[in-house]
Amino acid sequence: MKQLSIYLVLLVAASLRTQAQSTSLHTTPTDKNIVLNVSFTGKVTDAKTGEVLAGASIQFPDLKVGSTTNQQGVYRLQNIPSGKYLVEVSFTGYASIVESIVLNGNTERDFALSRSYAENEAVTVTGVSSATSVKRTPVPVNILKKEELMRGVSTNLIDALSKTPGVTQISTGPAISKPSIRGLGYNRVVVVNDGIRQEGQQWGDEHGIEIDEYNVTKAEILKGPASLMYGSDALAGVVNFISILPAPEGTVKGNVFGTYQTNNRQRGMHADIGGNQHGFIWGAYGSYKAAADYKNKYDGYVFNSKFNERDFGGYIGLNKQWGFSHLYVSNFDQRVGLVEGDRDDVTGQFLKPIDNNGTAEEAIASGKDFTSTDPSIPRQRIQHFKVATDNSFNIGQDRLTVLVGYQRNQRQEFGNILDPGEKELYFDLNTVNYNVQYHFAEKKDWKTTIGVNGMQQSNKNKGAEVLIPEYSLFDIGGFVYTQKRINKLTLSGGVRFDNRSIDSKELEDGGDIKFQGFTKSFSNVSGSVGLSYEASKAVTFKLNVARGFRAPSIPELASNGAHEGTNRYEYGEQDLKSETSFQVDGGIEVNTEHISLAANVFYNAVSNFIYYRKLQGANGGDSILVDGSDEFFAFRFDQHNARLYGAEINLDIHPHPLDWLHIENSFSIVRGTLSEEQDGSKNLPFIPAARLINDVKAEFGAKGKVIRHLYVKAELDNTFAQNDPFTGYNTETKTSGYSLLNAGLGGDIVSKGKTLFSLYIAANNIGDVAYQNHLSRLKYTAVNNVTGRTGVYNMGRNFSIKLNVPLSFNL
Repeated sequence: MKQLSIYLVLLVAASLRTQAQSTSLHTTPTDKNIVLNVSFTGKVTDAKTGEVLAGASIQFPDLKVGSTTNQQGVYRLQNIPSGKYLVEVSFTGYASIVESIVLNGNTERDFALSRSYAENEAVTVTGVSSATSVKRTPVPVNILKKEELMRGVSTNLIDALSKTPGVTQISTGPAISKPSIRGLGYNRVVVVNDGIRQEGQQWGDEHGIEIDEYNVTKAEILKGPASLMYGSDALAGVVNFISILPAPEGTVKGNVFGTYQTNNRQRGMHADIGGNQHGFIWGAYGSYKAAADYKNKYDGYVFNSKFNERDFGGYIGLNKQWGFSHLYVSNFDQRVGLVEGDRDDVTGQFLKPIDNNGTAEEAIASGKDFTSTDPSIPRQRIQHFKVATDNSFNIGQDRLTVLVGYQRNQRQEFGNILDPGEKELYFDLNTVNYNVQYHFAEKKDWKTTIGVNGMQQSNKNKGAEVLIPEYSLFDIGGFVYTQKRINKLTLSGGVRFDNRSIDSKELEDGGDIKFQGFTKSFSNVSGSVGLSYEASKAVTFKLNVARGFRAPSIPELASNGAHEGTNRYEYGEQDLKSETSFQVDGGIEVNTEHISLAANVFYNAVSNFIYYRKLQGANGGDSILVDGSDEFFAFRFDQHNARLYGAEINLDIHPHPLDWLHIENSFSIVRGTLSEEQDGSKNLPFIPAARLINDVKAEFGAKGKVIRHLYVKAELDNTFAQNDPFTGYNTETKTSGYSLLNAGLGGDIVSKGKTLFSLYIAANNIGDVAYQNHLSRLKYTAVNNVTGRTGVYNMGRNFSIKLNVPLSFNL
């Protein structure tokens, strides 16, 4: 760590010295060298045939502007500032071009794309200060575009990402999933949406990420500590969802989308539309999703796994020569049932709570109890409102970005059958996020950014029961990030200092102090240094060393309440320290005419890893608390050192000249252990089993007259047995392995060069295998005394159809 710190200081000092020398050369907005009227035009063609490519995409991620080519293959961008920016030119079935472009006046540039059915170049904005080629980032970043999200079958947004190597989901039914990266989840993964860090009750099992799945245009997943750019909680990595993609200048564009799934009758509808005229951009969207109970071979229909969701939002903004200013608004509203899994002792069928003339009783669920999309008791309602302003201002050749957002997250839980409207739990969380960065102009291949970001947060309890205290939190961090390119070598890194202050409020309940008031402050230094070396056009090596951290959350510090369904009564521990991690990550990427290979290995040492342990009673046995009519084992949060290590490998075989054929194989494995054995186990909890996915697909007709981008695929999804669970305190049990057969086909229907609609058909778990994922919380619901099986199983056979109709008008 000492050597890392010295290297970081030298790297940053050298960069700042270069920037200081170049600052004297900077022009001001009034200098005659600054050209205000800037346009970028050109043509995109096939590199081999010279044929124009209509519908190719040209994007400047840092400027939040883009365009598509017309029927003549011509594009045009206007109202953009002068400077040097990264541009990404892409077209389905062709290798993307990513390069830096100097915009100075009316700039013309033609691009010739080469045929390639393997994506070997892309741009990322996650974990870096400005848009960067994925090849030049030292940490592994996976990118999923809209097309890939459309081709799969998923019941929620994180489910859609869970086939990415190294990424899994901790789920509580089809509607609720949390991302886990390399074995770390909950508050150790930061979720970002359009630049704003998503803040809700990430610590709870019954809480998702509250983002409209249908409105996402791109997902970026950074694997590894990212505290340098995001501060506390990015210990495992970052999942960044990009929703806003403004229409090209002089156009109005949109989509009308519909989907249906057979297993749980899940249906969804979405519409969005946006325009751009003379740099004034606007857009609006709305989504609806609803599902009945899902089913599988062992459980039949799983009572109360239903949910429904209504989302809407919009944006307005200006893109001008001075930069841009955008305002976003979104609202997420989800109602979801909570599966308890109780069964009738005689028949083994699911039970539902009923009100029998003022007496709470249970009856066997049947008929419409399974087909309705309105959740039964117990259920919850999640609302997430967000408004944000994203701004970029040119200051000479430099750039200042300012992002400020406000979000309100409300979780209400209803569990009283005699009073269905009673809010047993009601968390009201308000957060203000801020992020200010100053980007120095690139000079002598140095790119440097300094910044300050953080949040102000407060939580109120408005329910009949209380699990965590009311609190306020203030978080601030400052950082320096720099990147230097030396021929084929790219070095990047930086340092950061954070401080988080927490003020927890005292609560008296029935004459007893339920929560003791306290004030805590957590400070930490984090940093990273890494390199990317392009040994040849086909081979790239990567190495990164990073220190990340996570301050303890309020539930870990101060919780005092029962967690239904987990049989735990949890006590917080005020003396917890911050978790810190030291991770080494190495990888290689190979892209040739016949194969594409990406392989990464990592080792992550986590100090003061926080977990919960069972308390002993006065007589030496388990400590058991009675809450109402229920009994719970008592747990308290504790911490020890831990380590995680593993690998991810993706091999895509696309033998030339059969470029349309892909034989893709991805494998991921992670192992996690504690430094000290706890109740007979050293294994970390929530570690996913090893996974191998074999995928064979064929893609045809990139420029077909009637059908374009036709694809057919078959997939075998193999999850190995997890024989190393955290068995301490009866937390986890072993989980058997399973294999799922999936398939899909689809394409675009075209007329006169324009897409009329796109159709996607898919099937998951064709063999109707009954299985339990190791990270499914429903695995630990009640025992079915008739079959002897514990918990609820995952979804059975499921067919899906999606239809998307694009809309486009010229102004």
